[in-house]
Amino acid sequence: MKLENIYKITGQIVALTGLHIGGSSEIMEIGGMDNPVIKNPITNEPYIPGSSLKGKMRMLLEWYEGKIDKDGKVHECNEINCPICTIFGLSSNKKENNIGPTRIVVRDANLNKKWIELINEQNLIITESKTENNINRITAHATPRPIERVPAGAKFDFEMIYKKFDLENKIDDEKNFLYILLAMKLLELDYLGGGGSRGSGKIEFKNIKKINMINNSIEDVTIPEIKELEKMIKS
Repeated sequence: MKLENIYKITGQIVALTGLHIGGSSEIMEIGGMDNPVIKNPITNEPYIPGSSLKGKMRMLLEWYEGKIDKDGKVHECNEINCPICTIFGLSSNKKENNIGPTRIVVRDANLNKKWIELINEQNLIITESKTENNINRITAHATPRPIERVPAGAKFDFEMIYKKFDLENKIDDEKNFLYILLAMKLLELDYLGGGGSRGSGKIEFKNIKKINMINNSIEDVTIPEIKELEKMIKS
């Protein structure tokens, strides 16, 4: 077994609508925000956890490939031709592993520095408060609930690492990369974080680059439409 190559996938995640990935408030204040977004404890700036990004991409691929188990648990089949297991890996308690280590690493996505500078220059706020109402169907009484969101237009820098291994069981890494693009496209068509059915979480991947960390070559990447990706995967 040998680590044959490392690819870095970079770019920006742009929030097309308000984005809410929930955090926790250690101190509850009267009239304070009871649904805050997750923030870096040092900078107090919102970010997108790598676990949120990776988990949603995996789940959407599971639905698309028809690999949702009846018990609703994470799909793990340990088959070398399964893009989900070979890309995203198996749980650590699996006794048998025919596919090798997890291929993909998804970093936390921090706010783009130029976007923060622009917000500061215009004296704008980094997050917004959106009030939602729970309406009683009988009395029509509305119970407001404030939710914190990162506003539309916010940009986050994302980074993913894909590792290529030389194993006895040959994995089609080129096809796996297409499946990663498919997961990203599915996420663009779905939503990230909470409140997606109520308008939050629409995102777009921009300025995507694939960097070969061994020979330092850089490739600009665009995400094709789903039907085109299907043709490329099957070819």
